[in-house]
Amino acid sequence: MKKLLALVMLIISCTSLSTHAEHKLTQLWLAPDLPTPESVLFVADKKSPYLLVSLIDGDGAAADGKGGIAQLEPDGEVIEKEWITGLNAPKGMGIVQNNLYVADLTEVVVIDIKKQKILKKIPIDGAVFLNDVTANSSGIVFVSDTRTNKIYRIEKDQPTLYLENVSNANGLKAIGPNLIVGAGQELLLFGADKKQLTLAKGFAQGIDGIEMTQRGEFIVSCWPGLIYYVYADGKIQLLVDSQADKINTADIGFDPANKTLFVPNFLKNSVTAYQLE
Repeated sequence: MKKLLALVMLIISCTSLSTHAEHKLTQLWLAPDLPTPESVLFVADKKSPYLLVSLIDGDGAAADGKGGIAQLEPDGEVIEKEWITGLNAPKGMGIVQNNLYVADLTEVVVIDIKKQKILKKIPIDGAVFLNDVTANSSGIVFVSDTRTNKIYRIEKDQPTLYLENVSNANGLKAIGPNLIVGAGQELLLFGADKKQLTLAKGFAQGIDGIEMTQRGEFIVSCWPGLIYYVYADGKIQLLVDSQADKINTADIGFDPANKTLFVPNFLKNSVTAYQLE
């Protein structure tokens, strides 16, 4: 546990834990007509950054071949609505070099980004509802299965079970050797030794998306319509509550350079962008 605490200290900011600068989100734009968007991934391409949006286009648990991925400009303009087609219920996404890894029910789909072509599908034995994907700097991919409370590790396109009994495992974020996990209403950290530490708790709904805003601080979304800011000492601040309007806040994306948050509004068929202040 001492080693795990030391790892945590590496990602915790050195600011005072007794006071916090309150944050807020200001809406920048809304992109409509995107069928059941579940996840947004900001791609920091040096020449031209863009967004990838996974589109379920129907039942989130159905293998119906209706799903796909859209490509958008960072200002919300649609570049290509059918950037990739023929998926089932695509959700979380992660990038390793030129390949995009997409959670798609019981398999992870690997897509060549430059060629815009599906390269392969990696079946996950025993998977039921693969949900979020993240990749670390070593090219190792992690994918959560919310229905079975498991997290899988994919190295060189070979999957193995990494963690189990992680209740309602959904949102993932790889940071160095650590894996941040949204497990129901708790934000957890697992070190390289797989030991667990709770970073924050008290969220009103189950966590969906996780993005790091600065060292030790995060933005977290909960699918029914909640967005929180998480401080380094575990305090959480509610930024958005759109539950009454039934505006979902699914698996978020984030542009750290411009502090822009991208939120897929699942049932509203739209993506909303916010400026983090």
